[in-house]
Amino acid sequence: MKIVNTNIINIFNESEKKRLPSKLTKEIIGSILDDNKITNSVINLIYCSDEYIHNINKEFLNHDYPTDVITFEIEKTPLMCEIYTSVDTAARQASEYNVTLNNELLRLAAHGALHICGMDDNTPDDRNTMKLQEDKYLERITKA
Repeated sequence: MKIVNTNIINIFNESEKKRLPSKLTKEIIGSILDDNKITNSVINLIYCSDEYIHNINKEFLNHDYPTDVITFEIEKTPLMCEIYTSVDTAARQASEYNVTLNNELLRLAAHGALHICGMDDNTPDDRNTMKLQEDKYLERITKA
């Protein structure tokens, strides 16, 4: 019997926004995990409000402000991670960057998935590298 390696990607919506790009979000995260040879994982993406993510940021990271995305590794084996994405912050950033809300939400999902794969954004060079990867996956998913 052949054992199939799978990644389970769950989307939870704790935000006020009702129509979110769940299918494309699963595709972009799945594509990043596949390319990085990550298998047998459970990834939970939670769409939330600024207030919700602010509380998480303050409690777990000691940052007293809302942010756009936070990624946590809950378990290493089997890999279980959570990606929290503020829809409120994403909406402001979408307006600022002149992109759609869905585009910004997909970028943030990619950003969280790249963190799961070991990428970081602590330096300007790291941020640029992550942005290039986000762009690559956004193009791949939206052109499919």
